[in-house]
Amino acid sequence: MLKIYNTLTRQKEIFTPIDAKNVRMYVCGMTVYDYCHLGHARVLVVFDMVARWLRQSGYPLTYVRNITDIDDKIIKRANENGESIQALTARFIAAMNEDSDALGVQRPDVEPKATEHIAQMIAMIERLIANGKAYAAENGDVYYAVREFAAYGQLSGKSLDDLRAGERVEVDTFKRDPLDFVLWKAAKPEEPSWQSPWGNGRPGWHIECSAMGHELFGETFDIHGGGADLQFPHHENEIAQSCGAHHCDCQNETQSHVKYWLHNGFIRVDNEKMSKSLGNFFTIREVLAKYHPEVVRFFILRAHYRSPLNYSDAHLDDAKNALTRLYNTLHNIPPSDFVLTEQANDYTRRFFAAMNDDFGTVEAMAVLFELANETNKTQSTELSGCLKVLAGVLGLLQMTPQDFLQSGHQDGLSNEEIENLIAQRQTARAEKNWAESDRIRDLLAKHNIVLRDGSDGTIWTRG
Repeated sequence: MLKIYNTLTRQKEIFTPIDAKNVRMYVCGMTVYDYCHLGHARVLVVFDMVARWLRQSGYPLTYVRNITDIDDKIIKRANENGESIQALTARFIAAMNEDSDALGVQRPDVEPKATEHIAQMIAMIERLIANGKAYAAENGDVYYAVREFAAYGQLSGKSLDDLRAGERVEVDTFKRDPLDFVLWKAAKPEEPSWQSPWGNGRPGWHIECSAMGHELFGETFDIHGGGADLQFPHHENEIAQSCGAHHCDCQNETQSHVKYWLHNGFIRVDNEKMSKSLGNFFTIREVLAKYHPEVVRFFILRAHYRSPLNYSDAHLDDAKNALTRLYNTLHNIPPSDFVLTEQANDYTRRFFAAMNDDFGTVEAMAVLFELANETNKTQSTELSGCLKVLAGVLGLLQMTPQDFLQSGHQDGLSNEEIENLIAQRQTARAEKNWAESDRIRDLLAKHNIVLRDGSDGTIWTRG
């Protein structure tokens, strides 16, 4: 019996899907204007783990993870690079998929793009206006009227009075209330835009997930996931939009179009959230230049998904040593075939119990190491097979032991070769040949060479 911690109700609840034959999960994906960092890796790996366990538990799952391919940051970066938005986003979608594949993340069933659902967003905004939940302003923008949704703040625990007390000086004089948020942005010169009843423009960020979720799943679905930073305002605004569009007559204080809300914790560096805005982030590619992808996956899953996760080389070194222990067990005691059922043995029973308690990977990992110890003690090929199959549920121990244990040995590059490649990359960047620039960076990453681009040029270190 699976129990899930629901952010909306702030308690663990027995998972009872709306339709047991059609479980639906939507996860907020990436805004594709740069390489994914380790915080993004946690979202990718955590919800891959959730999807794997739901399927292992026998639920037919449709997993949707969206792509934001129109956004202020995307427009700004494309202009800085002198390339089209389409070229920029296509390049970083490909990079995201490469990183995701390396981490053993299974592709979602559907991966909708925001730009492919503009018509659905416009239709939802029209419905919100008709329901009295939104209004068109004189400047061509359209805003959601937050005070028209009585349940606003339920997910984050923020009240409208608290939000008003902490609001900054409002510079947008076109809003009726400083707390209102934008649904549609009027077109600006030299920015992409689409036709709408309110003039040319483009959607605000929050509306895209409401529109795509409704298009793919209907008015209600089972699970909505994402990072803890999305809880407010993004997911709070999603609830207001979706319920305002489709349940406008409801004004109670516990209202959502989603049955279970799941949020993974932050990755921290020196006790601060890892983020691009703080400049304390490491891209997945930088980390994979130093550590095997399965080590990174192991590092993420050995902590509970809702807990903060502290990043450091020491923690990743420890993860590498721990994962090596498991691989050594398989290497020394080759596994025999093992048919996984919950009641197969005491280890499987405890593993299932851990995972059914809000995806308790910490306790599940502990079972793996107890199982490895017993396997080494008894030399049982059956227990070795059990170890491999249970770890496989988490996407671990997916290589042959020989390949993993030898994976750290790579040919090196001389300092001169590194400097020559960096010079070639700088030439490519100057010529705006971003594909060649990325190819050289990836080549260096494969040889554990980490690049840092700054105002004084490129600094490199060996991983």
